[in-house]
Amino acid sequence: MKHDSDVLIAGGGLNGPALALALAQAGLTVTVIDAAPPRARAEPAFDGRAYALALASQKLLAATGVWPAIADRTQPMMEVKASDGRPGEGAAPLFLHFDSRELDQSPVGYMIEDRFLYAAFLDAMEAEPNLTLIRGTAVTAQEIVPGGVTVTLSDGRTLSGALLVGADGRRSATAERAGITREGWGYGQTALVAAIAHELPHEGIAHQFFMPTGPLAILPLPGNRSSIVWSETAENARIIAALSDEDFLAVLRPRFGDFLGRISLAGPRFSYPLDLTLAKSYVAPRIALIGDAAHGVHPIAGQGLNLGLRDVAALAEVLVEARRRGEDIGAIDVLERYQSWRRFDGTTLALGMDTVNRLFSNDNPVLRPVRDLGMGIVQAIGPLRRGFMRQAAGLSGPLPRLLQGRRP
Repeated sequence: MKHDSDVLIAGGGLNGPALALALAQAGLTVTVIDAAPPRARAEPAFDGRAYALALASQKLLAATGVWPAIADRTQPMMEVKASDGRPGEGAAPLFLHFDSRELDQSPVGYMIEDRFLYAAFLDAMEAEPNLTLIRGTAVTAQEIVPGGVTVTLSDGRTLSGALLVGADGRRSATAERAGITREGWGYGQTALVAAIAHELPHEGIAHQFFMPTGPLAILPLPGNRSSIVWSETAENARIIAALSDEDFLAVLRPRFGDFLGRISLAGPRFSYPLDLTLAKSYVAPRIALIGDAAHGVHPIAGQGLNLGLRDVAALAEVLVEARRRGEDIGAIDVLERYQSWRRFDGTTLALGMDTVNRLFSNDNPVLRPVRDLGMGIVQAIGPLRRGFMRQAAGLSGPLPRLLQGRRP
């Protein structure tokens, strides 16, 4: 069967472009169908959205050629500190401290603003001859046909490929049309997201404070700025989100603390409800899911994008190797190799973050000293602590070539 492209990708956020570049650079033809308007997320003004990139994710971006375009816009994370806390009281005396000097490689990770990362992906896709980007258009239907899959677009066009990849988020229409069901639950929490300017330098240190109503992450950005991801109960968050900027800061300050001096808002505020959603399968005939389409997780450790890029690296390697062997890249036995590589890791990490959130998002007088002692024990045992660090950096387990900084 003659295809328009080897691989069709529904979704042009971040994971879709990353996979498209990896495949196109290996010689496959790829079409990315992005429902967002052209460059809608690549505006020059800072909108407060940012990502924590694990060290392995940075290696993937380097291997696909995206890293040079953003390297000087990133903020290295040299240390991570995690502790229990209560508003107005500061961190608990027992805490967990990850220092990049303990890794074979440093830093622990990098912070990058969404506008820079997305723009770099757009530029790289537009420069890749094996890649076609269709913007402002959605996939409205898909059909498995002999030897491939066809999709219908919102502008009436039809396209065919050997494989359709769903990179279209937690409510993936690709998964739904393929009959892939999901399981999960809400947390009764909402994430309040904003960028904060502060008086004192952050020294490249990321902080995670576990408050009774939800975790507060303070993540360093270039300059005297930090990104916050503040999880609150849904009712509290609804009230806080409706406050003026000054009243919002008044509620934040007791939780943020004064260790960075005076604080102010450095961009708009966002909020979104938190839930866990896991696809019961990552694959179906001629279909594969990556990123949030496969697993939507709690932002407690900033691992959402990193988990998606692990999917990208594994799927790219499976497809490229299958093509080199002359196999049908959309065949279910090929796709099962991807699922067997990624589903256990994605599910265990998602449930692990779920457990941490449930363990720490309370002020239970029995649990609090136990969890503080647990963090103190991990901190005191070097090999255990370094194991957690390697896991957070994405350097544990069998790594695909892209996560090692090599092309598949």
